[in-house]
Amino acid sequence: MARIFRDEDYRPRPNRKGSRPRTKNRPSHDSAALGLVTAVDRGRYRIVLADDAGAFPEDGRAVTAVRASHLRRQAVVPGDIVKVVGDTSGDEGTLARLVEITPRRTLLRRSADDTDPTERVIVANVDIMGIVTATVDPEPSYGLIDRALAAAIDAGITPLIVVTKTDLAPAEDIERRFSMADVDIVSSGLRDDGTLSDDAVAGRLADHISVLVGHSGVGKSTLTNALVPAADRATGHVNDVTGRGRHTSSSAVCLPLTAGGWLIDTPGVRSFGLAHVDRDGLIAAFPELTEATTECPRGCTHLADAPGCRLDSWVAEGRAGPGGVSRLESLRRLLSNAG
Repeated sequence: MARIFRDEDYRPRPNRKGSRPRTKNRPSHDSAALGLVTAVDRGRYRIVLADDAGAFPEDGRAVTAVRASHLRRQAVVPGDIVKVVGDTSGDEGTLARLVEITPRRTLLRRSADDTDPTERVIVANVDIMGIVTATVDPEPSYGLIDRALAAAIDAGITPLIVVTKTDLAPAEDIERRFSMADVDIVSSGLRDDGTLSDDAVAGRLADHISVLVGHSGVGKSTLTNALVPAADRATGHVNDVTGRGRHTSSSAVCLPLTAGGWLIDTPGVRSFGLAHVDRDGLIAAFPELTEATTECPRGCTHLADAPGCRLDSWVAEGRAGPGGVSRLESLRRLLSNAG
């Protein structure tokens, strides 16, 4: 017997494109509040809101925010200046929504190694990079310093070498090596109570957004605690066997400086890959050698076996300063790994 169909038996096929056309037009968020990202923790962002003058005061209202879905593929890091909407009261248990990352003035990046195309964004909108190194315990890692210099210069950030533990050994060797590298060097002396013995470092960082980078154990967190007494960053010791420090800071955090500005303390690093920096960018980080490369044959690789390379004679003539030999060796190591 044939089935009899009635009107109520009709089932229309669903529209594959949905019941409502999608739009690419997003809300303008004209009334969104401006804020500075100071910490990132498992998908939550701590943000200090700007005052009426557009500055980010130490005692400014802080909110916790989550990232809007359209930003889920974009890294949000300390130093980012963002726009937030929703509940910006900052009351306990409230969440705002991060809807926009404003254009970054600078962006500090690194890769796992020199051949890894995957870059890790570390911090944004930084003016000064404090490259922290100890005189001893652990010994200076000149390779890391040179890499950090290259990353800073490539990003348009002013580098500053900050020397710690000068009470254990003088900074003469460090100063000699970088005497013609066009980078300022300041010593960070500490009193027995953990306060700074002078204002050299604090004065350079005042009214800027700065970041400290360096190996574990060089005293970054100790320096941070001296610059920002309320920071209470964990400090550690150097392993007597390996000569390496252990990681005491597990995440980057942006802290207000007493003299004005913000300081970002980062976890200690074992390596600083420069896959994102091209050969010209690497050479630019060695200004005492840059002029010599202009006298090299066209297409010169500047490596030790490059015919007609001017770098060796330039250093032999003393034109790269007392640190010329070791700086040239460092440059060639970086160039040999560059694509």
